[in-house]
Amino acid sequence: MGLLDGLKSVLGVKAEADATRDADPDDLFGMSTAYVTMEADLGYEPTGEAALCFADVDSTDFQDAVDEVESILDAGMVETGTRATFETDDHGYQWVVLHDDDFEDLLTSIHFAADTLVERRYGSRLLAALFAFEHARENQTVYWVYSFRRGAYYPFAPDPHDSHERNTSAEFKLDSNLSDEITVEGDKEYWYPLWPDRPGYHPWE
Repeated sequence: MGLLDGLKSVLGVKAEADATRDADPDDLFGMSTAYVTMEADLGYEPTGEAALCFADVDSTDFQDAVDEVESILDAGMVETGTRATFETDDHGYQWVVLHDDDFEDLLTSIHFAADTLVERRYGSRLLAALFAFEHARENQTVYWVYSFRRGAYYPFAPDPHDSHERNTSAEFKLDSNLSDEITVEGDKEYWYPLWPDRPGYHPWE
């Protein structure tokens, strides 16, 4: 599995250089109303999947922090049913992938995971959170990507007919319809594409 060839530069080194603020997981809660608009006004339904991407640190303390995240999510699964899997991509980045048909549970779980890393002083390792949506009639999957380094969301819509082209009209439509509900990255230079390795898969696969 993996992300895109340029992930290390766009979400890692370059994003750190262009960071505008410290990571604040509370920003994620803007999606709690935005997903309703996505479904009611635009026809995009949550896929039941979301993911948190972060950079690894070769230390026992960091591994303890990741283990704490896993323990919190395991405990939460009993109450919410949110299932979490932990993956490492080909670039060495780690992913917490969450599965739940209840979007609010997804959002709460991904906030818990991010907030735990911040509390353990690893907020600078957080890269992005992704929320997946699909429009069945248009056969279009889109993502709202939250950049912890930039403190803003941006839309990413892979073209369903071309694995490495973007549906820019869908992205601009998402931007115009959701910019009043969530903070959208104003500089489109930072709307980084997160290509999956294979067509039809998510970026974290």
